[in-house]
Amino acid sequence: MRAVRYHGRGELIIEDVPEPVPGETDVIIAPAEVGLCGTDAHILAGTFPADPPVTLGHEVAGKVVTVGSRVTGLGVGDMVSVDPHRYCRRCRYCRAGSEHLCLDKKGYGVRLDGGMAELVRVPAAVCYQLPEGTPPHIGALGEPASCCLHGMDRLSPRSGLPIIVFGCGPAGLILIRLAALTGLRPVVAVDPRAERRRTATRIGADLVLDPADPGFADTAMSQAGGMGYPYIIDAVGSARILERAIRLAARGASLLIFGVAAPDARAALSPYDIYARELTVLGSCINPYTQERAVGLINQLGVEHWEIARFPLRDVQEAFAAQRSGSYDKVFVTP
Repeated sequence: MRAVRYHGRGELIIEDVPEPVPGETDVIIAPAEVGLCGTDAHILAGTFPADPPVTLGHEVAGKVVTVGSRVTGLGVGDMVSVDPHRYCRRCRYCRAGSEHLCLDKKGYGVRLDGGMAELVRVPAAVCYQLPEGTPPHIGALGEPASCCLHGMDRLSPRSGLPIIVFGCGPAGLILIRLAALTGLRPVVAVDPRAERRRTATRIGADLVLDPADPGFADTAMSQAGGMGYPYIIDAVGSARILERAIRLAARGASLLIFGVAAPDARAALSPYDIYARELTVLGSCINPYTQERAVGLINQLGVEHWEIARFPLRDVQEAFAAQRSGSYDKVFVTP
């Protein structure tokens, strides 16, 4: 079968590899759609740790074509979304119920072979059956949606209060939509790209702002009654954005760092400011126990309003180029 294999920084090869054979508790899936994630781009650039050679693709939806002898609850023909994480289940974090902080976690499409292939083997336990009629590209958003749900759980917002979200990429759009569904008002979205701001408006943002606008800070503060935002999300992963965002925080505000910054990025923050205003700075890492919930609401994310591009497996380089261009809200590979 064909698979998209990462062999090291900048080296991506479509190869013929053996078809996977299921273990007793595994299933074989024929991926229908695989979302390109910023993590994939970072892996290809050599700025996110992976274990080459490895088949990329961790946002996967597909059809079950084979089931292991001890698998129950799934059958051939079922359409599923995949939670692409494997945990050691032995470290202190796993045994304390925080598997997402596992000392030896591995991700399908990062350290284990993922979904950019004609077939992929995964444990049945990480497969979630999609609601009937769910388009595969929406099903492939189960993993990012579950990560966004965990972020919102960490933020724990109260409806009726304002929120500002920096970044209207795929994760930012999901977070904006979740904020609107949660009843936060107003939902303010920030992105330098006009097309991304338009999508944010279509899926629930009450106001969209260009951070390059000279009046950005004044406009943003006015939408929060001049007192700042009780909830702020960095959906980009940027030290500069964090420094800028904290200036918009209300007293007692919570700031969620959701986007993945470069490991060596550093932000300058005032400990006194955090103390005096009782600010809370939160991180959010992957998706502990949220995929089931994400699949349940996945058809309410407003994805029909996104600008989407699809590429067959053989055109994966073009898919990455389309992602880099920023012309689309989401790019999918269709094995």
